[in-house]
Amino acid sequence: MDYTKNRIPWWLKIGAKIILARLPLQYKFWKRLRLFELGGMEKPQYSFDIIAEHMKTAGLQDLQGKTVLEMGPGDSLFTALIANAYGAKKIYLVDVKDFATKEIKLYKSMTEFLKSKGLSTPDISKCTNIEDVMLLCNAEYLTEGLNSYKAIPNNSIDSMFSNAVLEHIRKQDFLLTFREIKRILRKDAISSHYVDLKDHLDGGLNNLRFSEKIWESDFMIKSGFYTNRIRYTKMLELFKEAGFSYNIVKTKKYEKIPIAKNKLVDEFRSLPDDELNIMDFEVVLY
Repeated sequence: MDYTKNRIPWWLKIGAKIILARLPLQYKFWKRLRLFELGGMEKPQYSFDIIAEHMKTAGLQDLQGKTVLEMGPGDSLFTALIANAYGAKKIYLVDVKDFATKEIKLYKSMTEFLKSKGLSTPDISKCTNIEDVMLLCNAEYLTEGLNSYKAIPNNSIDSMFSNAVLEHIRKQDFLLTFREIKRILRKDAISSHYVDLKDHLDGGLNNLRFSEKIWESDFMIKSGFYTNRIRYTKMLELFKEAGFSYNIVKTKKYEKIPIAKNKLVDEFRSLPDDELNIMDFEVVLY
């Protein structure tokens, strides 16, 4: 399979996003045009399946009495309703900005979906805003990234997960973020993460063409396609440095590295093929 095949060249996507990201329009506008999207978490079945998969990976049948944290909820706060339905007593949803939809009708649709699965949900029929929904779920939506984790009490989280989020944490903040996460997790807590190492442009490795100075500049980071480019082995090293042990659940690899190595900057050109071949992986931290 050719994972890099796409009708729009990667370089054209970068150029377009650099321009579009600087127009004075809100995220909701770009999302409607499908130019900037943060996953599919405003789709009930998708959101439900993602959380169910992470619970399975962590060996959890339910979340009864647990305090749960989702890193990067993205387009919706459905996790508050899903985790509540599974018995969570407290829920934190942490992102770098306020991206989540506030359309109450979508959350009411989510409760109907959960009921169809035989799960109990809070009665949000009279809610007129998302704040009321969050209150009923005992959930907090925190949108200041690293600073949000700093506001969470020590040893307070029983379970956490992320889905294609870790690769978007700014490189300089990655270790600091996971040190904060280590602080807030209980000793017996488990966190489950799916990490996508592709370039988020066309499923290849074109982000590895750029020098550190260019890629980590504020200009590039604010252009809507940033990933921290922390490769598989290095990310595992950073988990250990933050104090975690880990189990690799699965890895997925390219059949063939999707770019000639001479197109990469020296930092990545020197990596072995086995390292560059890894597209994504699932890991449990404890």
